[in-house]
Amino acid sequence: MQFDPPLEEGRLLRRYKRFLADIETAGGEQMTIHCANTGSMLNCMSEGCRVWFSRSNDPKRKLPGSWEISETPQGRLACVNTARANGLVEEALRSGVIRELAGFTALRREVRYGVENSRADFRLEYAEGAAYVEVKNVTLGFDDTSVAAFPDAVTERGAKHLRELAALARAGVRTVQLYCVTLSGISAVRAAGEIDPVYAAGLREAKAAGVEVLAYAAQISPGGIHLQRRIEVLL
Repeated sequence: MQFDPPLEEGRLLRRYKRFLADIETAGGEQMTIHCANTGSMLNCMSEGCRVWFSRSNDPKRKLPGSWEISETPQGRLACVNTARANGLVEEALRSGVIRELAGFTALRREVRYGVENSRADFRLEYAEGAAYVEVKNVTLGFDDTSVAAFPDAVTERGAKHLRELAALARAGVRTVQLYCVTLSGISAVRAAGEIDPVYAAGLREAKAAGVEVLAYAAQISPGGIHLQRRIEVLL
């Protein structure tokens, strides 16, 4: 995923009301931009940190830009625009980067499934049947380790998705939980049981039920973001 034009740099003044961020651009302009992240963004930002944003000329938009990348307190780069995750994964699927899911004949997004009114991020069609793929964007890192964690806040929705995937897996349907790690310098990912023990238990149960658990790490720069390599999932 290339940014065209490349992202602009600024510094964070504050994030507030979840979806708003005040920044100062490299040229000294102060502006309010959109923050497309519903999580806590724990360890993703600090006052005065460098940020990169995309600017929009769409007159229908209320805000002139979107916060895309943050420099974390650990000096890493994090893609804080969670709306990018599914696009990154689709690009990687179609280019064959995610080898475990190669060979599909059709790809559909946002497909209804399960008994709890869920939508799978992807349904992939293969000669032997369909595979349902749920994507989670991972940005939570720590000072003393290259292991990232998910989630950064309690996620009832995430736990529901694991239950739905596990139910399908028990019925013989291929299901995949895919962690899209958009945080630089990461070698593995784990469930953040200290933040959401229910989710962590659900992940272990889903794995035991037959859900495939994969994680792919991204290469991140103001010019573009691309999923690049598989990393370990610690269960």
